[in-house]
Amino acid sequence: MSQKRNNPWQTREIRVIYDNPWVRLEEHDAINPAGKPCIYGKVCFHNQAVGILPLDDHGNTWLVGQHRYALDAWSWEIPEGGSPAGEDPLETARRELKEETGLSARRFELFCTMHLSNSVTDEEGFVYLATGLEEGETMFEETEDIVVRKLPVEEAIRMAMAGEITDAMSLTALFRYAVVKGIAP
Repeated sequence: MSQKRNNPWQTREIRVIYDNPWVRLEEHDAINPAGKPCIYGKVCFHNQAVGILPLDDHGNTWLVGQHRYALDAWSWEIPEGGSPAGEDPLETARRELKEETGLSARRFELFCTMHLSNSVTDEEGFVYLATGLEEGETMFEETEDIVVRKLPVEEAIRMAMAGEITDAMSLTALFRYAVVKGIAP
């Protein structure tokens, strides 16, 4: 149940601390809900996050594995990418699915939306279910050194439950799918 309330915060001034093609860091001079002055840091993303849970007619999905620079760790994830301002997230989903897995889909369904790390960022995410799949060639970007893995969706859910998948969008997509479909790993 969503509850709308008036914003108890007051913004006095916003100062941009850092800006690059992916993120902007802002420092907000604000008044908190108790009426006291405070400084609030906010990370603003230039792209929206888009993830795709591809599902074939046999109950398989695809994960992509890659080393994540920011974490200095290997990560298994659903195919994901950034949707630039002005681009429809659905178009981003089509492009990222093809780039990272080689798959094309006849059908995309918006499966869930989310706010990632909403205490300090404005990042918004969209996950699509992709069905009616056709396999093709991957088109990795120069920043991607990806391993593609096809597996039963139940196995991907088990990996998420076991902590082998830690990416927030992937976990949300897989757990929501498990709940909607009544799948118990």
